[in-house]
Amino acid sequence: MMRIDSWLLATEPVDMRCGMDSLLARVVAVFGAAQPHTAYAFANLRANRMKVLLHDGFGLWLCTRRLHQGSLHWPSGEQPQIRLNDQQWQALTVGLPWRKLGPEMGIALM
Repeated sequence: MMRIDSWLLATEPVDMRCGMDSLLARVVAVFGAAQPHTAYAFANLRANRMKVLLHDGFGLWLCTRRLHQGSLHWPSGEQPQIRLNDQQWQALTVGLPWRKLGPEMGIALM
């Protein structure tokens, strides 16, 4: 398995036709650079699709997620980027309201 130490969300919606190179350019624009063992998540405007660019320390992986019903609890553009902990990430990817996990699991804004 890959080691992922940080889960980062870009709050601005992206076009889901973007490929790895376009998303890597977005990572550089939003987060400064692609760091090893970090996952960078992006969603479309309706927040029913997500793409995740993973840096495993050696290269990049591009993953996609599509919900057939409902939408992801994606933050609006309050901040350009948000860091999630593991529990919040798990909740987000299955469509649960990850912000309601309790104060001990609150989000850390970058």
